[in-house]
Amino acid sequence: MSDKPVNTNTSEAPENGEHQFAIDTQNLDLWYGTFQALFDVNLKIRQGMITSMIGPSGCGKSTYLRSVNRINERLGYVRINGNINVFGNNIYDPAVELVQIRKEIGMVFQRPNPLPASIRDNVLFGHRIHNKHMKTNKAEEEEIVENALRTVLLWDKVKDNLNRKATQLSLEEQQKLCIARLLPVKPKILLMDEPCSALDPKGTAAVEELIWELRGEYTILIVTHNMAQARRASEECIFMLMGKVMEHTATEDLFVTPAKKETADYIEGRFG
Repeated sequence: MSDKPVNTNTSEAPENGEHQFAIDTQNLDLWYGTFQALFDVNLKIRQGMITSMIGPSGCGKSTYLRSVNRINERLGYVRINGNINVFGNNIYDPAVELVQIRKEIGMVFQRPNPLPASIRDNVLFGHRIHNKHMKTNKAEEEEIVENALRTVLLWDKVKDNLNRKATQLSLEEQQKLCIARLLPVKPKILLMDEPCSALDPKGTAAVEELIWELRGEYTILIVTHNMAQARRASEECIFMLMGKVMEHTATEDLFVTPAKKETADYIEGRFG
């Protein structure tokens, strides 16, 4: 893995004319009822790069991730202050349509969640939902399916069995299919909440390879408890602790020369 960004050893990644920020979070606070889960989060996530988030359980990683596509809103007791700008637009602005946010920001969960339908129908699900008023002929749909499955390195394995139930695939293949399901709606950002936690080492390696293949075309933000995975499969890394961003810098620098004692303690296994 190459093209690592320069080390800043700050809670905010460096400005760089080469990269546009896909996600710019400003002074974000979040409460679950009376419990405050995020404190004054300020983060800039670079476009086209892979950024990982690490930290002990309950530190706010997944809460932040789910704030970026407003999944937390499903819980009626969540309250948020601050802004999350995606490509310059505040996604919490009342004028912003939730459907458009979900189209541009895809989410991959811990366990694969394919629909109990065919591989083909899984890939086309999002496309059909977001294009209800557009007619797509069979040839166009087949092209969409092939392109998505090729992108996730699954086409050669399933091309002769597209009518097979998706739930019959291996967990690794199901997770790849869940990523493929997002692609036809052309998201700009992929959020991944521990995407390899249900996989064996071979499956984990395959999904990590896929994530690396997707860099550049997509901005990818991964939450993981696996520090080795964060080091292998991301270019920048964020360390969170007790709802706060402690450090955000180039991944290798964070692991080799962390700026904060808390970061070093966590990486070296002294807590968490």
